[in-house]
Amino acid sequence: MTTAETSSDKGITTELAAGKFTDEMLQKMRDLIGTELRTDSCVNNEYATRLAILRFCEGIGDDNPLWTDEEYGKSTRFGEIIAPPSFIFACLGSIQVGWPGLGGFHAETRMKFERPIKVGDKITAKVVFDGFDGPTESNFGGKRIKDYLRQEYWNQDGELVATFICSRMRFERGEMQNRRESRKIELPHPWTDEQIEQIEENILAEKPRGATPRYWEDVQVGDELDTVTKGPLGLTDEIAYIAAGAAPVPRLTAHGVALRKYRKHPKWAYRDPNTKALEPVYSVHYNDYAASLQGAQIAYDVGIQRTCWGLHCLTNWASDDGFVKSIHGQYRSHVYLSDVVVLGGTVVAKEIDEDGDHIVEIETRAINQRDQNVMPGSAVIVLPTKGE
Repeated sequence: MTTAETSSDKGITTELAAGKFTDEMLQKMRDLIGTELRTDSCVNNEYATRLAILRFCEGIGDDNPLWTDEEYGKSTRFGEIIAPPSFIFACLGSIQVGWPGLGGFHAETRMKFERPIKVGDKITAKVVFDGFDGPTESNFGGKRIKDYLRQEYWNQDGELVATFICSRMRFERGEMQNRRESRKIELPHPWTDEQIEQIEENILAEKPRGATPRYWEDVQVGDELDTVTKGPLGLTDEIAYIAAGAAPVPRLTAHGVALRKYRKHPKWAYRDPNTKALEPVYSVHYNDYAASLQGAQIAYDVGIQRTCWGLHCLTNWASDDGFVKSIHGQYRSHVYLSDVVVLGGTVVAKEIDEDGDHIVEIETRAINQRDQNVMPGSAVIVLPTKGE
């Protein structure tokens, strides 16, 4: 028994698990490649009900009436509200597999969308472990690997709705903690009252293009997207995202339900030295102490939460008649509590693709107050044409 645990903890300590890469671990993970994974403990919603959609939109700060206003929805080509493409995360954000004792950061997202989600749709996720690269050495956190989960989302009619390739970096937490000071920045960010006032004015000025079509013919290479601003990121923003049904892997639970799970899987939790409460590893997104154990400065955002913000920007620009066909994004640096991120993009190409869709290709970005692009990426959007 270590000094960090007590006899009542049953293996739960005030530290996060600190595993090491071993040949045995790597071989076990190779043996898992191609395995379809269990999802029951990570499903948050099955049905796209009106309230489930509304709660999710509120949790990502997207009040586009196409998702939230039933009367407005009746006037659109859908005849009702639909869910934003990011709603798949409210059904199942992701799951964890293997790598006992190692830390992890969501590193990259690739998504392809096939069709919209309508009210009443039942969404079922299929998740397959597609393998990993490495281990390799990095300056950020020492030895690391990059793994891949393929997540397919199907509706009740057996139609594929979306595919999400979730890539995470896995690392030894001890090395991340050792290098934490080398990444130190001033936090929380020292905003002035004047800066906060301007940020909030920018947020309130945002609006979706809505019922005014953005025709493919009218878009030119070099056009800039209207921006969307998120922040200063606060604790309630993270709580709202969880309450929206997104992200936790597995689902967050409380009291006896949680205790029984943690006694069965001690490495899912740690004991907070301040409150003495048991907390899940996921609390790195709202608990500064947990974040420090992960090698971060303070609590930080969720990778797919950042992707939701990017999709908010894209769907605002595309209009009700546009359709986000695919996106790609890499997560660079943490977005910490108190940070502000401005999401935007530039049209870099337009063409008729192999499916016959009139598309525009967009180089996307997410710039924080330190002028870092914390989510460089790309997107393909199908737009209506004047000949339709």
